[in-house]
Amino acid sequence: MKPKRKALLILFFVFFLGALAASFVFPQYLKVPGMANVPFRLGLDLQGGLHLVYEADLETIPFFDRDEKMQGLRDVIERRVNFFGISEPTIQLQGKGETRRLIVELAGIQDTNQAILLIGQTPYLEFKEYRENYQEILASNQQVLETGEGQLEDPFQATLLTGGYLSRAEVGLDNLTQEPLIILQFDKEGSLLFEELTKKNIGLPLAIFLDGALLQAPVVQGVISGGRAQITGSFTVKEAQRISRELNNGALPVPITLLSQQSVGATLGAESLQKSLAAGLLGLAFVFVFMILVYRIPGMVAGIALILYALFFLSLFKLISITLTLAGIAGGILSLGLAVDANILIFARMREELRTGKSFGLALEEGFKRAWPSIRDGNITTLAVALILFWFGSSFVKGFALTLSLGILVSLFSAIFITKNMLRLFIDTKIAKVSWLFR
Repeated sequence: MKPKRKALLILFFVFFLGALAASFVFPQYLKVPGMANVPFRLGLDLQGGLHLVYEADLETIPFFDRDEKMQGLRDVIERRVNFFGISEPTIQLQGKGETRRLIVELAGIQDTNQAILLIGQTPYLEFKEYRENYQEILASNQQVLETGEGQLEDPFQATLLTGGYLSRAEVGLDNLTQEPLIILQFDKEGSLLFEELTKKNIGLPLAIFLDGALLQAPVVQGVISGGRAQITGSFTVKEAQRISRELNNGALPVPITLLSQQSVGATLGAESLQKSLAAGLLGLAFVFVFMILVYRIPGMVAGIALILYALFFLSLFKLISITLTLAGIAGGILSLGLAVDANILIFARMREELRTGKSFGLALEEGFKRAWPSIRDGNITTLAVALILFWFGSSFVKGFALTLSLGILVSLFSAIFITKNMLRLFIDTKIAKVSWLFR
């Protein structure tokens, strides 16, 4: 097949994909039958939402176990948020050592109180044993209550067994009283901890706390293996069902306290989105005009390739469900400049070849061949930096790095593949003989 015919077929396929991409990106303007109407997924800064900061209480958690517990905390909150159908939640850990925080960002949340309640009501279950001198502490507390002097002292001390080891919770009935109770089943590690705890406290009370409130303090009659325990009390059936459901939804391995909340208004996000899109369109128009003025026909070809680049680039956001944020838009606009950079290198090499007297076809092939090493090395180094940013960065930096990486890959496709095949259509034509149109 002749090169021009091959280029024509390739371009027909590329423009067909471009038309599909345009109808996919702008379904409200190009109503193609059967084309799915997939909206862009907007981040917290564009559609508004809630930014919550929680502080973790690690006082009772051994130092060597804190990283794992914090990861468990993040997983539990993520499962709980996803269970309630909140779109695009961002849940991340912050801090090291003694101070650890959990950042929760919920885009598109309308009911702030419901969201805070949803996360904050997650119960923290813990088992505590009496301190060795608990009789003295009880006597001291009694004296404080009678005299009003001094401070009350906690007769309990924390153990390693918490709700983080809970496999499931269910409602049962007491065999004697037929009153509702809550049955707990711990995982393998929790079962061993519970067995060790009952072995250590035979004949002594073992206190069960839920969200810091004492539920029961039954006396341990013997060693309990298998990890099965129960919480009894004056529960109604509804109360027992509610507590059981909350425990199953995610008992927290670490207690958390809400430090701050910040609502991001959708109005501010819409204004930012409009300004960002206007900046992108203005940048595209400026690049288009500049390329035509400086490089004439090759510049016009590059401009058409840039439009296809923009359509393919925006389609990827919908196809692979990338959350669009302001940082991501910045990465996209930056990649727009990189997209045309490769074209400038190619056209500069083509001019050099044309000045030596070579035909347009030879100059075109030689220009691409000579420019490719520079384009390849420049894009690989930028791509490597973007990957490092994605690996080590936080959520906004990751968004910037991801869109920049995608932009680089799509720009290579547009600059090397689309532009080259479009220019091949001019080989052996009368237009190609008008040298000033290409120099």
